[in-house]
Amino acid sequence: MAIYVVTWNLNKEGAPYTIARANFLKHLAKYDNTEDPRLETVRWISTNDSAQQVSDYLRQKLDDNDRLFVSKVFPGNRAGWLAKSVWTWIESRP
Repeated sequence: MAIYVVTWNLNKEGAPYTIARANFLKHLAKYDNTEDPRLETVRWISTNDSAQQVSDYLRQKLDDNDRLFVSKVFPGNRAGWLAKSVWTWIESRP
């Protein structure tokens, strides 16, 4: 299985943002995933799907003015300052 970092921006304001965010996160829950509580619009997912397949699937819940980025996380080639739980989650996957 591959690990991907997914980040997005929902360009909505007020109540529509809250609803759109909840719908997007529910959609994203299809994948085994984790989050850093200090990075609101970033998740790490584990799947056999390609980055394009993940993007296509998540894009179903986005409007044309929203943004999405999906990128594979490679073993031994990652660094950052994240919650320990995120690093543990990442390291526990092949």
